[in-house]
Amino acid sequence: MAEESLSQGVRRLAAIMYTDMVGYTALGQKNESLSLGLVDAQRKLLRPIFSRHNGREIKTIGDAFLVEFPSALDAVRCAYDIQRTTREFNISLPDDRRVHLRVGVHLGDVVESEGDISGDAVNVASRIESLADDGGVCLTRQVYDHVQNKFEVPLVSLGNRPLKNVSASIEFYKMVLPWSEKETTSSSRLDRKRIAILPLTNMSPDPADGFFSDGLTEELISTMSKIHEFSVISRTSVMQYRNQSKSVSEIGRELNAGTILEGSVRKAGNRVRVSAQMIDATQDKHLWAENYDRDVQDIFAVQSDIASRVAEALKVELLAPERENISDVPTKNPEAHSLYLKGRYYASLGTPANIEKGAEYFKLAADQDPDFALAYARLSECYIDLADESIPAAQALPRAREYASKAVALNAKLAEAHYCLGGIAFQHDWDWTVAEKELRLAIELNTSLADAHGAYATFLGAMGRFDEGIREREVQAELDPLLPSNGFGLAYWTARRYDKAREKWQRRLEIRPKSALTHAYLAILNALESKEEAALMEVETVLRISNEVLFQEFAAYAYACLGMEQKATGILQGLLSNTVQGYVSPVAVATIYYLLGNEGKGFEWMRRAYEVRSAALPYTNKWPILDRAREDPRFLELLGRMELK
Repeated sequence: MAEESLSQGVRRLAAIMYTDMVGYTALGQKNESLSLGLVDAQRKLLRPIFSRHNGREIKTIGDAFLVEFPSALDAVRCAYDIQRTTREFNISLPDDRRVHLRVGVHLGDVVESEGDISGDAVNVASRIESLADDGGVCLTRQVYDHVQNKFEVPLVSLGNRPLKNVSASIEFYKMVLPWSEKETTSSSRLDRKRIAILPLTNMSPDPADGFFSDGLTEELISTMSKIHEFSVISRTSVMQYRNQSKSVSEIGRELNAGTILEGSVRKAGNRVRVSAQMIDATQDKHLWAENYDRDVQDIFAVQSDIASRVAEALKVELLAPERENISDVPTKNPEAHSLYLKGRYYASLGTPANIEKGAEYFKLAADQDPDFALAYARLSECYIDLADESIPAAQALPRAREYASKAVALNAKLAEAHYCLGGIAFQHDWDWTVAEKELRLAIELNTSLADAHGAYATFLGAMGRFDEGIREREVQAELDPLLPSNGFGLAYWTARRYDKAREKWQRRLEIRPKSALTHAYLAILNALESKEEAALMEVETVLRISNEVLFQEFAAYAYACLGMEQKATGILQGLLSNTVQGYVSPVAVATIYYLLGNEGKGFEWMRRAYEVRSAALPYTNKWPILDRAREDPRFLELLGRMELK
């Protein structure tokens, strides 16, 4: 057994550095002797630096070094020392004799065998150095988490980026070196590959055609997101700039986006005119503009051409699969497309009534074109949103699965469909393996799909993987910067990091002061911390904004937490007597009973939730508000049956 283990290698955690000379291949083709001389100079320069920082040189690969360090901090300090020393070395030399290096650092598992190391960590390290500037250092989130507040030089996030042959996108950071010109100004940090597509202005003679311009905006966002080198701002953030007079540079700073796309749509009968222009947000400089006069049925070709023009302007070479994806035509039926856009308009309004209306349009679109995969995916998403809101989950989620499965059968690469399947596996099937697989696949297929990052974060929180969940919320916030979701606060709440939860919810109120749900979460948080006055003030605010079932449930939670049994019981009796309009979740009833100290009734209703496969039940696994329920062995046994712990 020992010999077998040894032959397979020893696995351990290590910091991995990969260095590379900028322009070495091109120089070798022009002047081989000069390129070999620079490699020799580089090796003499770097090897003493590795030793000073406890680095172990694993191997050289042409002009590159692969080096292992016992800690992330050693590796980061070494990377800084390399670029500082190299800069000093270059000062007195002519340009063609200077050494130009990029450095990448990653932290992860490696396998050692016969003096060499291998594994995903090595693969990542070998690829991230290409993201660094000439003379710069790039490192992953894993490294950042270990060195933040321990390293003196600023580290700035570059957002999430996909890497070739790496399944999930990774967040990267840039070391802001003190001698770099203008690198610490906010404008120079704007990433040109981070793109905001502003709401297209409706120039149609009929104002009712506004759904078409909104829909086209969203479809452009979706098309652009298929290019993996781009990070595309989510619809919910960009739509807040409708009818605003802010300058492009202001919008770029607010969204941290280096490229802005804006334009207009004029639809008249079967003809459509789309005007688009691309702007460098840092310099407020127009890069290109184009007018498209087409038949409505050619609108997808317009979207594909705009995406290609943006890629060309940003010097992004599209891979063959990306070209194929952005050229994909979801439907060739203009009527089905128009019905789909109406569905998106209503579903995006967010209320159950509007989501139901959106579902009706998606169904009509699918009836018009039975091969319209995206219409089925959006129909599935509507039923997921309606589950335990206006339709019991036991009715809504099987229908959601039917439509999502149909979408995948028509288009296996449709991220939105896999996102839905992941949500159904989580909320209804309680199949945690499938849920994670589908949500990760949705993110892999479209790294800019903010909703998928949010759903995955919720899943991770319910599984007790709090730090991972918080990181996914951070990615979601990067993609949707003007909608810091309630989910961000929930991620910290489930992790029992109450101060951070409060911070996130209060920040959301700065943007949406009348968000009843945010006030409701703050009411619960204050009640759990026995801050009676603050909790009661939030409850009053919640019920003033909305008297819907959900918010009455939250009010009952707060009253019960504060020991105000009569008020909590009064709301509970109203919920149970059907005197209020709307769906009453058995999980909510169980929670109120448990908070009131009635374990018998609490478990009875929790068992009902289990029997009807309530969509809310998986969320309860780590809710702080149910800590009392965890004193009931019957509730713990029920969670065990769901394979939750």
